[in-house]
Amino acid sequence: MKKYNVHRSRARNAISWVLSLIMIVAGIALVASFFLAGRLDSTATNSDDPGGFNVPKLETTREENTSNAGPEDKTLELTVPAMSRIENDDVPYTTGTDEEALKTNAAIHLEGTGFPWDSEANVYIAGHRLGYPNTESWLTFWDLSNVGVGDDIYVTDANGTRYTYSVFKTFVVSPSDTHVTDTRPGKNIVTLQSCTLPDYKERLVVQGELTETTEKAA
Repeated sequence: MKKYNVHRSRARNAISWVLSLIMIVAGIALVASFFLAGRLDSTATNSDDPGGFNVPKLETTREENTSNAGPEDKTLELTVPAMSRIENDDVPYTTGTDEEALKTNAAIHLEGTGFPWDSEANVYIAGHRLGYPNTESWLTFWDLSNVGVGDDIYVTDANGTRYTYSVFKTFVVSPSDTHVTDTRPGKNIVTLQSCTLPDYKERLVVQGELTETTEKAA
């Protein structure tokens, strides 16, 4: 009987320990969900501008740097297979302070940077990590960190010409580093940018080089 009571006592202790552990885990999950919900209801970063979006501020315009070739409609279409939410998304050509464009699109093509049809260009595209709930910007560049060297990035112009870029570099810079918009001599590259996690204080940058141009079939 004594041995039986010992076993019962051990069983009760084990059950109590398991229940306590479950309650602790549930409490942590509840607190985490509270803070996560608060963060997801906010805008994408903690910067000072209205959209919380840090993009390079360029002192020169595209007209001073590149040709005016290409379609009249400068809107691009972006597909990144390594990113779950970026497929055939429209990317307007506008400034980094165009809050309406940032809310209503997956990303923006930064005004003052080049185009895929230019012989030498840096096609600079920026998107939110979090963005705005219930808009096209919501979580679009959340998984930018999944993109790695060798991955493809597809950019299509308004005429249907598709430009294939191969990623050659990923790195992190501060919001003040405007050199990421620079061109590379004789090359056409694309740059994807979003904020770093978890504090959004810096910029995650992915760059790819143009490897193939495919005209739309007649």
